[in-house]
Amino acid sequence: MVKLLVRLLLALASPLLSIATLYHDVADLPDTSFDFIVIGGGTAGNVVANRLTENPKYNVLVLEAGLSNEGVLPAIVPFLGSSLPNSLYDWNYSTTAQTGLNGRAIPYPRGCLLGGSSSINYMVYSRGSSDDWDQYAEVTGDSGWSWDHVQQYFQKNERWSSPPDNHSTVGEYDPRVHSKSGINAVTLSGFPQGIDERLIKTTQELSEDFPFNLDINGGTPLGIGWGQSTIDSHGQRSSSATSYLGPQFINRTNLHVLIKAQVSRLIQTALNPPTFKSVEFIQGGTGELQVVSATKEIILSAGSIGSPHILLNSGIGDRQALIDIGIQPIVHLPDVGQNLSDQATIGVYWEVNSTDTFDTISRNSTLAGEVLEEWLDDRSGRFVSSVLGNILGWVRLPLDNPVLEGKVDPAPGSNSPHYEILPLNGLAPLPLPPTGNFLSLVSALLSPLSRGSVKLSSDDPFAAPLIDPGFLNNTQDLYMMREGVKILLKLVSAPVWDNYIVGLYGPAAVLANATDVEVEEYVRELASTIFHPLGSASMSARGAQHGVVDPDLTVKGVAGLRIVDGSVLPRPPSANPQAAVYVIAERASDFIKTAWA
Repeated sequence: MVKLLVRLLLALASPLLSIATLYHDVADLPDTSFDFIVIGGGTAGNVVANRLTENPKYNVLVLEAGLSNEGVLPAIVPFLGSSLPNSLYDWNYSTTAQTGLNGRAIPYPRGCLLGGSSSINYMVYSRGSSDDWDQYAEVTGDSGWSWDHVQQYFQKNERWSSPPDNHSTVGEYDPRVHSKSGINAVTLSGFPQGIDERLIKTTQELSEDFPFNLDINGGTPLGIGWGQSTIDSHGQRSSSATSYLGPQFINRTNLHVLIKAQVSRLIQTALNPPTFKSVEFIQGGTGELQVVSATKEIILSAGSIGSPHILLNSGIGDRQALIDIGIQPIVHLPDVGQNLSDQATIGVYWEVNSTDTFDTISRNSTLAGEVLEEWLDDRSGRFVSSVLGNILGWVRLPLDNPVLEGKVDPAPGSNSPHYEILPLNGLAPLPLPPTGNFLSLVSALLSPLSRGSVKLSSDDPFAAPLIDPGFLNNTQDLYMMREGVKILLKLVSAPVWDNYIVGLYGPAAVLANATDVEVEEYVRELASTIFHPLGSASMSARGAQHGVVDPDLTVKGVAGLRIVDGSVLPRPPSANPQAAVYVIAERASDFIKTAWA
């Protein structure tokens, strides 16, 4: 064990895992005035900081509330990433009690370190459907958000890489839709899993329901195919911190990144129009409030929880709600913090006739140490991929399903799935028993109709906000999730699973011959989320009376302020939102450059 700890220290000190020097103390900053201030060094904020500092004339300050990601092993080793929630690298939020989940409040992880949630997520890289982006263009009245137009930004973001094991990837993706010239590494899994062949065989045995899809990122994601992840060819997580703030960028003399800097509010600097070009924050959680200013713009990239929280604390939001909480309203913008949406999930679990699952590693610390040594030796083995399976699925309900018949399809178009299927070659998130091997299948509802909110809990800017995703508040979401459970059961009905499945495990045992009402109760009792909050500062057409930002992401009725993160999406994409947030940030960077050319 001592030998392993020494090797870990050496590995973490290597340049490969380092992002170079950051500012740890506000006193070390060269100035208090910058051209641009980016609030939040997360998925989007680091993109903007990188692109703006391509111009040596611009001085950019990034304020990140969390710690550095440098040397944080679980933020480097893909398989260990699931240990980051509920740690010091997490904001450790919880939701309010959710009526749709039988009154349960659930943990709500958000990354609180450089890279934000791109440093703690499950690394799935999925672009969504062409319908998603075409609908964003329609809603905003800006054709630049259409699928065809945003392809250039996917290309700028993605640096397609060989998988860590360098296996042949023929038949696992379509190289025509990918880019090798971007910044953020994306690849296929570098370690085979025991369920891979069975999932592929399912696409042959149940091809009508689960067709094979060569590349889920080509605009038509329906089907089952090989998953793509933000992992590099060395078997390490590629976050916005390791990519956009990598060693070749972080040392730019015009880029300044201050960590442990939590923003309390934006300060109004002019009246007509209301202009916000100063930022108040506290550094390290103690001490006096500090103020820095931007001569050009503030870019708010604190995420779908942090961005509305900061806006509300700054007096930008619903006038009466601000007065009620004790904050002086400055800009009446009622939709700030509204329209919060998230993709609820439900899992089904089986005991299986196999020893080739990650359960063995999870319950055997000696074996886990050996697998970690394998990763340290040559970046190989099980730890080069996340806990998710190598193969993922995207599925639609037929429109004649009773849940949809006569109703508006919640998905944005016929190319868009209603569900993402996430296989796990082991038991998660249930407690692991001392013996047995398991299969978990998770269904994520991609286009929920339910909406929630982010609100202030008090006039203390550092108090956690009230987060209400509104899970299953719309009963159609409950019915859709019920059907999602049935889809998971149908998937393992393919003959290839006959000698593999032992039986439903744990709470999922009630699903054997369950009625619809019983399945719905199972959903209410066990549904959770993979933590994709979006939409709480959504964009709308220029001049619209609803929404928070215009299509160029400037805040309505305000000067000097732009929001760049997942909060601006009017509805969730039919995907994990990581790739969409990168695209938002890439396009926003062009907006900003054009505005100040």
